[in-house]
Amino acid sequence: MVKSPSRRTVKFVNVLCLSLAAFFFLSFLPLAPAPSPTPEISSVHSKTAKAAIPNFSYADSSRLNILYNSLQLDSLGLSMEAFHKGIAGFLSLVLSGEVRNPGVLSIIDFSKPSTQKRLFVLDMYNETLIFNSLVAHGRNSGKLLATRFSNRPNSYMSSLGFYLTGEPFIGQHGYSLRLEGKEKGWNDNALHRSIIMHPADYVSEDHIRQWGYLGRSEGCPAIPEDLDKSLIDIIRGGSCLFIYSPDIRYLHRSRLAS
Repeated sequence: MVKSPSRRTVKFVNVLCLSLAAFFFLSFLPLAPAPSPTPEISSVHSKTAKAAIPNFSYADSSRLNILYNSLQLDSLGLSMEAFHKGIAGFLSLVLSGEVRNPGVLSIIDFSKPSTQKRLFVLDMYNETLIFNSLVAHGRNSGKLLATRFSNRPNSYMSSLGFYLTGEPFIGQHGYSLRLEGKEKGWNDNALHRSIIMHPADYVSEDHIRQWGYLGRSEGCPAIPEDLDKSLIDIIRGGSCLFIYSPDIRYLHRSRLAS
């Protein structure tokens, strides 16, 4: 009879995978002066993360640009800034030990209109693009383009920033995924607001042909109905999701994206 692995073995494998993920992405990043420490950083993990993540304002990011170009993300519509800031925040969360599924990074680029496929799911181990899909924004964030954002309950707006995925569940929209906002003041009300990733019939090419834009949610990043299980099962379980916009206020004040 084959014995089940011990808890110690499972824990070792998880730590090893996390370390490999961080090492892999740091290999793309050139050395740069570490940002000045801030008073709220107190844990050893946080100090390590702050020291290891380069300041993109000064770093030579040519190696990241090679990855960006090799995946043809420019031609697919993902902005360079969204990609760079997504990688930086992702690494910070990985090195702080908060990302349980470091093999996947999802980026939603709200600098693009809803008629474009602006959800990108990246395989961080194999340097591949897994999904590139349509995704809806909140009804009060705008019609074709999302330009207004809020963390307030009942705002019916999308919230910017970094999230961690939870576990799937069957809700009123079908197979859905809970999202936990990791940025205080920007998206930390996500669970309270019931912001989830869920399928919707208004996220489709048919809706775009009829109306000229996607339907809109109550603030959730809604996805096409035919992708609900395949996409959600890839990003579930503690992976990182970054919702980006060239919103000056957010980009200047976010701890993870600035």
